[in-house]
Parts: sequence; structure tokens; C-alpha cells
Amino acid sequence: MKNFDRRNFLKKTSLSAAAISVMPSYLNAEMERPSQATYMGDFAAPKLDLIRAAFIGVGARGGTHLKSFAALEATEVVAICDLYEDLVDQKIGWVREVAGKKRHKNIAKYSGDENLWKKMLAETKPDVVFIATNWLSHAPMAIEAMNQGAHAFVEVPIAVGLDEMWDIVDASERTQRHCMMMENVNYGRDELMFLNMCRQGALGEILHAEAAYIHELRGQMEEQKRGTGSWRTYHYAHRNGNLYPTHGLGPVAQYMNLGRTDDNFGSLVSFSTPAIGRSAYAKKNYPADHKWNQLDYKGGDLNTSIIKTTLGRTVMVQWDETSPRPYSRLNLIQGTKGTLAGFPTRVALEGGVEGITKDHHSWAQGDQLAAVYEKYDHPLYKRLNESTKGSGHGGMDGIMMYRIVECLQKGLPLDQNVYEGCFWSAVAPLSERSVASGGAPQPFPDFTRGSWKSTAPLTIVE
Repeated sequence: MKNFDRRNFLKKTSLSAAAISVMPSYLNAEMERPSQATYMGDFAAPKLDLIRAAFIGVGARGGTHLKSFAALEATEVVAICDLYEDLVDQKIGWVREVAGKKRHKNIAKYSGDENLWKKMLAETKPDVVFIATNWLSHAPMAIEAMNQGAHAFVEVPIAVGLDEMWDIVDASERTQRHCMMMENVNYGRDELMFLNMCRQGALGEILHAEAAYIHELRGQMEEQKRGTGSWRTYHYAHRNGNLYPTHGLGPVAQYMNLGRTDDNFGSLVSFSTPAIGRSAYAKKNYPADHKWNQLDYKGGDLNTSIIKTTLGRTVMVQWDETSPRPYSRLNLIQGTKGTLAGFPTRVALEGGVEGITKDHHSWAQGDQLAAVYEKYDHPLYKRLNESTKGSGHGGMDGIMMYRIVECLQKGLPLDQNVYEGCFWSAVAPLSERSVASGGAPQPFPDFTRGSWKSTAPLTIVE
């Protein structure tokens, strides 16, 4: 949504040796919760019989959220804001396509100026705001939305900097408004099934997880005036760490109940490979004087980070959006009685998978998994699969939006709370710190201020 400001970007994301050597300010925020603040771990907002929503940023992701929301009953799109008028007009057409002309009749349009979203919030006073803009604007937009009385739903990551994450937590607790990072992968079929299997004890005690975002996206560099590549390329150039951890980390964190009763994020170490791929791609595909060839690409092509939890369990998180290799989120969860893994989906259990394998030395995979899905498919997936399968990313986008609307209308806690969004997103800035200090361990801030032990694990929603 907001134009990319290179100077502001460098100010927000650069890490100097002096800054790394002192006690990080983000740990100083772990003070006692203010007396007027409300812990949001299991927070349930008052029911909304009709959900009035505004959308900021309706490009590739925001448009999908808008379409999924508009199709659901007892919803009203009250405003759409984007820098580009053609996107606003196009997405209003999408609303008409899924909802007809009898609903969402008075959609206010805002476009052309990067600050019009503030005017939109003041004029339309929505119940909820969906934010799908460039990463640097997520935090200020979410905070202002909550200050204006709206629940905020933010694309990943929830924020870029740790101080901004604390500001989001403080705003949510002060205003008693939800701020959920929309991690759609938690609603994928395999992710939901693995969660169900973990809850049923199929893996015994959980010991270790592996998560990743391996997705070759060099082609986004073609988006130079508008679109993701126009601003994301600068992140690759100026930041060195794990810049996009949440798609892989979100699901395994919920399998392990991190930040919920059982365990929490402890510390992180991180290492990056040399930065070669982006520079080589730019030299091969663009003239020598092209802006992409004027950048000094500092971000390593692949980053590997290891999280140590409070209980001593481990999570490996990898990130690579540059190398020529197949897509993977790894999605591995290992326990004392077995292991589940993704890409391709595989199951190994001590004593074998009933009727399929004789022991844990071989995987149940491919067509053999039909019986596993039959036994362990998550009830939420079974309930919503048919109605959401065309919504994007194999249906996970539609299931996520359905659950957001369902929780708001019924006055239920959300499936992902504000602290989880911050914990999962915190891997990026913490990994930058660790890489810059030669792999030194970086402590996670406790965004819950010690209250995570009182937060119930995510239930198996029927």
C-alpha cells in the first residue's frame, strides 16, 4: 500500500555493531503489564452480528482476503483503500462477483495517496481492518486501526522490528482489540491433520521440529514499479537473516504449544550462507546500470536458524527465496513415538502405521496415506473443505477467513493470538542480530510478560 521509502527502510532495518553489543532494548520492554491493560492470550471480544470491514492494500493477497470475506454471510465491506485506483475498482468487481448487488452496497473508495488509510479509518469506523501492504507499514497501520476501535488482521509478518512488535502488543492490550497475523498455512490440510495427531498423542512427547520457507522468487524482481518485488527486493539487499519465517514456523509452533501452557520460545542462533544468487540473477537479466545492479546484496541466499525452547526442545527454521530448488516448508514434527513430515507428506510411527508399514524404519507416503487421512483428518478441514477449496492455496485461505468471521460472530477467542504473531515474526530480527554477531544466541522477548502459562493450547475445533 505505502510507497517504498528507501531512506526510512535503511533507518528501520540496519544493524550496527554498536547496537548489537549493548543490552537490546526489546528485552527492556518485559516489564509488568500496565494496570489498565488486558492479557489477550485467550481473549474473546463481544459478538459481532454483522462484521463491518475495511481493507488496506488489495493487490495479490489483499484482494484474495477481500473476496473470501465478502462471500460470507453477515459481513459488510465498508471501505477499500489502495494506492492504485484500478485495483480498488477491480476488487469492487470481485465483491459483486461473489456477493451480488444486494450486499456490500456502499463501499467507500480511497486511492492515490499513501496516507488515505488514516482518513478511511476515521470516516468509516469499521469493526475490523484487513492489512495487506508492504512489511514496513504493517505495524503502524495495525496500531492505528486498534486505536480507532477496530480489530486488526495483518498479513505476514506482523511487523519488521521487535520494538514495533511490543507496540502492537501494548496497543492490543490497551484497546482490548484483536491483532491477528493471518498465517494461512496453519489451515492447510496436512498442517491441520498433524495438529490433530499431536493432540491425540500419536507422536508421544514432542522433541523437535523443522520448518522452512523454501520458495524461489527471483522472478518478483520484474515487479519494479508496483507489486511485491518493487519493495521486497530491498529487504534481500539490506537485511541478512531469516526474513520470512512464519509460514513454516506457525504450524509447528502450535503443534508444540509454544507460548501456550506447555512451553515457550527461549533463544535463537542463526547463520546465513554467502549472498550470491540475487546479484548473479541481476547481472544476468538486467543492464549494468539497472537499479537492481546498483544494490549490494547482503542477505545470504539461505539462512538456517535454530530455536531452543524453554523446555530445551529445538526447532530448525530455514529460509531461501533465491536458490533454484523445489518449494518446501519442511513441516516436520518429531516425538518419542514417531515423526510426521511434509514435502512430500510422510508418516513414521513406532510399531508401524497400522495396516501400512511394519515399523518406523519406513515411511507411509503417497497413496498409502489415504487411511491416515481417513483416521486423522482435522474436523475443521472436513467441515469446510468443499466450500473453501477454490479460495486459494489449496483452500487454506478460505478456511482461515471463515474461522476469523466465525470467531468474531460467536465471540470466541481467535485461533492465533497477538503474541503468537509476534513470536513467529520475531525470528526475522533476532536472526539478523545473531548472524551479525557470528551466530551468538539471541534471547526471545516474552511478549506475554509471563502469562503464556495461562493460555490454553489451541483446541481441535469441530
